[in-house]
Amino acid sequence: MKYLVVLLVSILIISCKEDVKYKMQSKNLTAQEIIDKAIVTSCQGKCDHVVIEFSFRDKQYRSSRNNGKYKLERIKKDSLNTIHDVVTNNGLYRYINEELTNVPDTMAVKISDGVNSVHYFAQLPYGLNAEAVHKKLLGEDIIKGTDYYEIEVTFSEDGGGTDFDDSFMYWINKETFTVDYLAYKYATNGGGVRFREAYNPRVVEGIRFVDYYNFKPDNKEVSLPELDQLFTDEKLVLLSKIETKNVKVIIPKN
Repeated sequence: MKYLVVLLVSILIISCKEDVKYKMQSKNLTAQEIIDKAIVTSCQGKCDHVVIEFSFRDKQYRSSRNNGKYKLERIKKDSLNTIHDVVTNNGLYRYINEELTNVPDTMAVKISDGVNSVHYFAQLPYGLNAEAVHKKLLGEDIIKGTDYYEIEVTFSEDGGGTDFDDSFMYWINKETFTVDYLAYKYATNGGGVRFREAYNPRVVEGIRFVDYYNFKPDNKEVSLPELDQLFTDEKLVLLSKIETKNVKVIIPKN
């Protein structure tokens, strides 16, 4: 009996040490390390060299990436025309019925931002290691009984796009390193705040994709760190669903 008690105490001590060790490792992670783990979880090392196709709100999207070089496309059709927008490292190209068309600079910015935005959200968290991205670990919180890291993301004016002053927050699962929630504050069109809850996770050729429930608060002046509590308290308004459909992933052999 004495031996059994000693054995149980030893097991308990070892278990406690492992738990403390895990918590210490968890607390010592930096924002950069957390984002790196989230990207690995989502991409499995495949996002730097891949072709991704999907449909979103009656438009077709396609991205191809090859070690820093990218090509982001959007195709929309109506009864008269097919408009094909292509954004690359070199800028925007617009084709109408397969004919290259001149686009005024003011329009080019808006078109490029629209194409970039859809691809950005569809492929999160990939993209959060761009040079213009600044990441900060604000702390930890619990949503629906699950522990999360809270990561704030802001952008440099140089390389951060026309919406560089927008700010984001990501709630990253401490155990799985998936991005389960995100929020952002934007300034365009009078400004506003959005909170998104990921759902319908699926893995296509090793890359993880999700859809989102898109919420807003009653007060657009609310800070991003407050949104998870408002969500928990059911004080956010559901605006829409953000669904990427017909996802196809092609991993080039070379």
